[in-house]
Amino acid sequence: MDDRRRSNLPAQKTGRQQVKRAVRTRGDRTETRTAIAKALRSVDEGDVAEAEIAVRDALSIMDRAVQKGILHKNNVNRRKSRIAARLNKMKSAST
Repeated sequence: MDDRRRSNLPAQKTGRQQVKRAVRTRGDRTETRTAIAKALRSVDEGDVAEAEIAVRDALSIMDRAVQKGILHKNNVNRRKSRIAARLNKMKSAST
């Protein structure tokens, strides 16, 4: 919503702040999504060493996203649990 449609000055300032925050966090959200996708893809491919590295990187990036307020901690904990479960399942199937 642009500033012209907001009725008072504090609302206009909030609108400007929202735009700045959206721009600032866009790259972090993209990085997080990419890391998660890469981890899941490497787990599905079945290479244990590569998958462990990708999962470790993804978990680290997701924790940083929580610290920055991009994702909720429960959401990240659920995703981390599911990724770790898939990795462990892949490890046990490969041995």
